[in-house]
Amino acid sequence: MSRWSDNDRNFGPFTFSWTGSKGYRPFAIVLKSWGSGDDDADPASLRFSLVWFTFIIQLPPILYPQRRKVYPESWGADVVARLGRNWYWDVKVREYGFSYSDGFLQISYGICPCDSSQDQTWCKHLPWTQWRHVRHSFYGLQGEHLYDEPQGSKGKLGDQEWRDRWDAERAREDAVPTMVFSFADYDGEELTATTKIEEREWRFGTGWFKWLSMFCKPKIQRSLDISFSGETGPEKGSWKGGTTGHSIEMLPSELHEAAFRRYCGEEHRAKYGKYRIKFIGSKDMMRATHTFATLEVSQATFDEIEKKLREAGYDHAFMDGLIDMHGIALERESDQSPASAV
Repeated sequence: MSRWSDNDRNFGPFTFSWTGSKGYRPFAIVLKSWGSGDDDADPASLRFSLVWFTFIIQLPPILYPQRRKVYPESWGADVVARLGRNWYWDVKVREYGFSYSDGFLQISYGICPCDSSQDQTWCKHLPWTQWRHVRHSFYGLQGEHLYDEPQGSKGKLGDQEWRDRWDAERAREDAVPTMVFSFADYDGEELTATTKIEEREWRFGTGWFKWLSMFCKPKIQRSLDISFSGETGPEKGSWKGGTTGHSIEMLPSELHEAAFRRYCGEEHRAKYGKYRIKFIGSKDMMRATHTFATLEVSQATFDEIEKKLREAGYDHAFMDGLIDMHGIALERESDQSPASAV
């Protein structure tokens, strides 16, 4: 019996599944081979998905999977005696057809073992249907703009350029002012939440179709990033673990406390049910990124520090002729002159 969703209705060799306006809603036609190996418990099928519903027809074994006999060297004599053979079938189902959903097109033309190195599929996010990320900004305690994270290539994952960019990003983000609030978890345990404000912007079209953004309003989402001091929710302490942090979308004119109070007043979902937490109050533990002692240095020293910080993307550290050095340390430059090597 073919299965597609929890809303299946089976009528002999036919399966009908109503999707409605929620869930995965593809437009697809896919012919699939039988694939159980030794019998036809998982028969061949032809699937039609038409956004709101899916219709599957079970077929006779007209399309065979790829089958290969494997003789495992690790099987001992007891396993061979128990099975009555020293081999098994390695079965890879075949699929032919196409599927389209939310701008993603996939074409199947052979085996599909769910292994990207072997799947005979071609897929692509169609550029005239996609949104591209163009801005990631951080904001202060009163909603004032601090800085925009530099966009563009970050180098190859793991190389020095990538590590340097990553370290610089983390340092800038660590310098963003935060607020800390107390709250009671669903079980009464008192924990704290540290919050900061971020904003992201997306524009329509990618690649050669970026020009479509001229005719489409950008998507802008301001969010409150929340980090808890411990696990929260009914699943804390379990193998899965509780929630340790996430982001919520902020409403217009909201700041830290208003957004977090609203979050505490909402019902939250866990794996096996729902729960609530209770707002207690502000801990008045704001980071002192705008309160500091000043140290006078020479103009040459100031200019050198300013040049290096701006090159590293720390434009947000400059305000009213001062440099906020929170989270930044200085070290002596090593002398690489020939005389020092003697």
